[in-house]
Amino acid sequence: MTPTRNPWIALSALCLGFFMIMVDTTIVNIAVPVILEDLNAGLDQVLWVANAYVLTYAALLVAAGRLGDLFGQKRLYLAGLLVFTASSAWCGLVDSIGPLIAARALQGLGAALLTPQTTAFIALLFVPERRGAAYGMWSGVAGLATITGPLLGGLVVTRFGWEWLFFINVPIGVVCLVMVVLLVPGHHAPRRTGLDLPGIALVSGGLFALSFGVLEGERYGWGTIAGPLSIPLVLGASVVLLRLFALQQRRSPHPLIPGSLLAYRNFTLANGIVAIVSFALAGSLLLLTLYLQTALGLTPLRAGLTTAPLSAAFGVVGIFVGRRSTAQNSKGMLVRGLVCYGVGLGGTLALASPDVTAWWLLAPMLVCGIGLGCVFAPMSNLAMGQLDRNLAGAASGVYNTTRQVGNVLGSAAVGALFQGLLGGHALAPALRLAMILPLAVLLVAVACCLALGREPAPRPEVRAAQPA
Repeated sequence: MTPTRNPWIALSALCLGFFMIMVDTTIVNIAVPVILEDLNAGLDQVLWVANAYVLTYAALLVAAGRLGDLFGQKRLYLAGLLVFTASSAWCGLVDSIGPLIAARALQGLGAALLTPQTTAFIALLFVPERRGAAYGMWSGVAGLATITGPLLGGLVVTRFGWEWLFFINVPIGVVCLVMVVLLVPGHHAPRRTGLDLPGIALVSGGLFALSFGVLEGERYGWGTIAGPLSIPLVLGASVVLLRLFALQQRRSPHPLIPGSLLAYRNFTLANGIVAIVSFALAGSLLLLTLYLQTALGLTPLRAGLTTAPLSAAFGVVGIFVGRRSTAQNSKGMLVRGLVCYGVGLGGTLALASPDVTAWWLLAPMLVCGIGLGCVFAPMSNLAMGQLDRNLAGAASGVYNTTRQVGNVLGSAAVGALFQGLLGGHALAPALRLAMILPLAVLLVAVACCLALGREPAPRPEVRAAQPA
C-alpha cells in the first residue's frame, strides 16, 4: 500500500461512503406508506423494499471482507460504491414495485462490498497505537447516521417525494468516488490465493436463510410460507448451512475465515459482544420508536427529532472516547459504557407512560447515547486493533456480519416479544415489559467483557508504511 501523507483525510473519504450506506439501512422505513400508495403495491411487497437491502447486505459481508484481502480493499470499496450509486439511481427511476425490490437488493450488494473495507482500512492506514482514535471516528459516523436516516427521510419524503431518498445518493456517491480515488492510498496486489467458492456459497446462503427467517417470521406467524416451505425449515436450513461452512473451513486450503483469526480469543469475544450490543440497540430503538409514535402520538419527523440527542451523544462521545482508547484501557471503557447504556435504558423504561412528555425522556436518552459512545470504539479496538494487517479484510467481514446479524435478531426478537405481550397488556405496559429483554442481554455482554484478556495478536504486527 502506498503511504498517504495524512491517513485521517483518507479515512474521512472512506467514512463518507460508509455514512451513506448506514443511512440507507433506515431511511426507507419512513417512506413505506407513501410507496405503498404511489406504486399501488401490497404491504408485503413494500416491506421487501427494506428487507431486500438488509438481506443481501447481511448475507455477503463475510465474503466481501475476504475478497478485499485477495483483490485489494480499495478496489472492492470502489466497486461497491459504483454498484451502490448506480442502483440508487435505478431505485429512483422505477415505476413499479418489482424493479424497486431488485434495485434495493443490488444496493445491498454494493453496501456489502463497501462496508468491510472501511474497518479493514483502519488496520492498513494506522499503527496499533492510533487505531482506537480511528475506530472512534468510524463509530461516530455510525452514530450520526442513525440521526440522519429518520430525519432526512421525513424531510425528503415530505418536500420532494420518496424517489429523492435514492436520487440524493447519486451526487454524494460521485463525490465520494472522486475523493477515494484521489485521497486513499493505492494498492499493491498481495500474493493471490485461491478463492473459496464453496465457502462463499455456504456462508452467504446460511446468513441469507437466517436473516430471512428472522425478518419474515412474524409476518408468516412463524409457520408456513408456501407449500412445504416454512419459517422453521428456513431457520433449520440456515443452521445446517452455517455448520457445513464451519466444517468446510477446517478443510479448505484458502478459508474465508483463517484459523489464526479465530485463535485470537479477544476477537471472538468482541464479536459476541458486538452482536449482543447490536441486538439490544436495535430492539430498544424499535420499542422507543413505537412508543413515541403510538403511545405519545408523535409524527415520524418529531419522533426522529426526539431521539436525535441519543444519536448525537453517541457520535460525539464515540469520537472523543476513541481518541483515548488503547489496547490496555479498552476493556474498562467497554464495561463502563455498557453499564451507562443499561442505566439509560432503565431510566427510559421507568419513565415510559402514556402521559409523559417527550422532554422527560431527554436525560435517559442522553445517558444511553453517552454509554453507546463509550462502547463501540473500544469494542472495535479490542476486536481488530491488534490484528495483523493481512487479516484485516477477513476480520472486518466477520465483525460487520456479527454486528448486522445482531441488529436483525434484535429487531425481530424484541418485536415478536412486544407483539405477544400486546395480547394481555395495554400498549405502554407491553412496551415497558419488552424493554426488559434488551436490558437482560446487556448483562451477558458485561459477562463476556470480564473474560477479555491481554493477549498477543495471532501473528506479528507489520507496521503501516506511514504512521498516523
